[in-house]
Order: sequence, then C-alpha cells, then structure tokens
Amino acid sequence: MTLPRVAAFTDTYLPTVNGVTYTVKTWRDRWERRGGRMDIVYPNSEYDAGTGEHPVGSLPFPFYDGFRVGLPQVPDAIQRVDVVHSHTPFGIGIGGCRLARELDAPLVTSYHTPSAEYAEYLSVNGTIEKVIRRSATTYERAFLNRSAVVVVPSPKTARHVRENVGVSADIEVVPNGVDTDFFTPEAGNFRERFDLPDGPLVGYTGRHGYEKRLHNVVAAVDGLDRDVTLVFGGDGPAREDLEAAAAEADVDARFLGFLDREDLPSFYASLDIFAFPSPVETQGLVALEANACGTPVAGVDAGALADTLTDGENGYKAPADDVAAFRAAIERTLDERDRLRGHCLDRRERTSAEHAVDRLESVYDRVLDDA
Repeated sequence: MTLPRVAAFTDTYLPTVNGVTYTVKTWRDRWERRGGRMDIVYPNSEYDAGTGEHPVGSLPFPFYDGFRVGLPQVPDAIQRVDVVHSHTPFGIGIGGCRLARELDAPLVTSYHTPSAEYAEYLSVNGTIEKVIRRSATTYERAFLNRSAVVVVPSPKTARHVRENVGVSADIEVVPNGVDTDFFTPEAGNFRERFDLPDGPLVGYTGRHGYEKRLHNVVAAVDGLDRDVTLVFGGDGPAREDLEAAAAEADVDARFLGFLDREDLPSFYASLDIFAFPSPVETQGLVALEANACGTPVAGVDAGALADTLTDGENGYKAPADDVAAFRAAIERTLDERDRLRGHCLDRRERTSAEHAVDRLESVYDRVLDDA
C-alpha cells in the first residue's frame, strides 16, 4: 500500500537540540524508511538542508535564546501532499494551516508544548503574565480546533488539551517514541572522558529553563544522606543561577554544556538516576530516552510523567515542587536502581519510535478515510 505524502511544519528543527526536533526528525526518518515521503518546513538557520527539507524565512526570538520565529510561508517545492502535519500553532504552523485549506487536505496538529507555560519569558509582572497565559490558551484552542485530529504524546496531555485548553477536535494519543536502535544501555567510557568521579551519578540533560524547576534537583541532592555527583548536560537561561545554587549548597555539580547527540546514550547509561523535576512536559522524551538506556527516573507526578513514570517500575515520582518528597524519590530510586534497570530495559519495545510511527500511520489513514 502506498503511504500518504506528508508535509510537516515545525518551528524548531536542526541544529536546535530539543525533544520536538528529535521527534520530527525521527518520525520523518521512520516514515521514509517505510517508503513514504515527509517533507519538513522549518525556520532557516545554519543547518544545511537535505532533500525534502525546506527552510523558510525567520527572525530571532529575543525572549528565548536560540529560538527563531518562522514566517508563515509555504515553499514552492511543496505542491502536492495528502496530509499536512503541523507541529506548532504559531508562525510556520499558520503556513501549514493555509496549505491544508488550499489543497483541501486534512490538517493534523501535534501538541508538544503548553504555550502558556512560557508566558514568564514575555512578561515583566504577574498581571501581564496572566494575560499572556489566557491569550495563549485562547489562541491554541482556536488553532487546534481547525485540525482533523490533534495528536498528543500521553493520556495526561490529552486530558489537558480537552479540559484546560477546551479543544473540541478529535484527539489521538501517539507517543513520540524513542529511537531504541540509538539509545542503548552501553555506558562506554563516558565517566573517563568527562572526568566524572566514582560513586553515584544523578543527572539531567536538556534546556536549562526556569520552567524546568532544575533548582529542585540541587535542593533535593543537598539533603541526601549519601554523597552523589550531579551532572547537567545542556544549557539555557537558568544555568547561571543553577550553578550559583549548587555552589552555595556545596553540592558537587558538573555542568557539561550541550552534549553531542552521539554522546547522549552513554551519558544516560552512565547515570544511576535521571532526575526530572519539570511539571510542564507533554511527554518528557528525555526521561524515556534514559529508560531506554536502562536508567530509572526520579520525576514529578505532573505533566506527562504522571502517565509515563510508574512507581516501582521505571522509577519513582513525587509531587511537583515538593523538595522533600523529590529527595525521597531519589533516595528510593538509588536504593532500587538494579531492579528498576531491568524493568526499564523490558519497556524498550513498547516505547520505541517504530511503535509510535505505527500509531501515526493509523491516524493519517483515518483522517484520509474521513476526508
């Protein structure tokens, strides 16, 4: 059977390093491996576009370092598609919405990030932040309701989109999926290469944004009854404050900066625990990547982790912003690390990207049948 031709519109793509980028790229690779075609429209950057990758005009976003706002353009090279898949309701996503309307093609929209959670980057006081949050939610609802299907990565996100955003369009859960061919439980010589000490390692990699609540990791580790080393990969606006907090608490914290993607599997596999205190994730792909490498997660009972993190199976949870409970989750995960590792490895197949693209294909088939 011939797979539908898809045009995916995203406001973040290579060389930007984040979960959305990797999801879009992994889905595209798997789709084309199956014999399909999935073109990508993204903001122009220093990345050298390959076949089927179409950069469009963009402007730097002054409130979010490294992010660019793409213009709602449709490249001339995209003339015929069966399905338009937007990974953003803004900028470039508007171009995708317009293309779907012009071609009378079904629009599928992925809900990756609650836009309202980033209101603090645009506001100067609490009142303005509340206004921005309300406006963002109103706009999201209007855009998502134009979709034939809204794709979300977890049941928790589906409930948020339905109940809090107020979306009436059909919603389908399609996990982002992990490239289990790439993320394997082989630590290699990561400790030696990055001069990390012996003993337990508790780590995190990803954007160092204030919304990620990374200071809670420092505070939790500060009160542990054992010595551990904190290892942070990535960067972002909260890094300087995070380094200061670690120094003040006298916590042994190592800040490695952005890691090459090739280093991520050995990073995860070298950790005893992946610590994930962020309550705003729609799936928390980095936590699933860590699990695929055999590393259990100490996370929060909020956002997508409420669904993807199961106590006693792939880690332990604590209420968001409860440092004492988060510390207890880290302690328990360390105590049961070997047993939890086995459960993490047992979950690899059902969290794979291949399984996710099976679900995605069924969504595309359905919207085309309904068109």
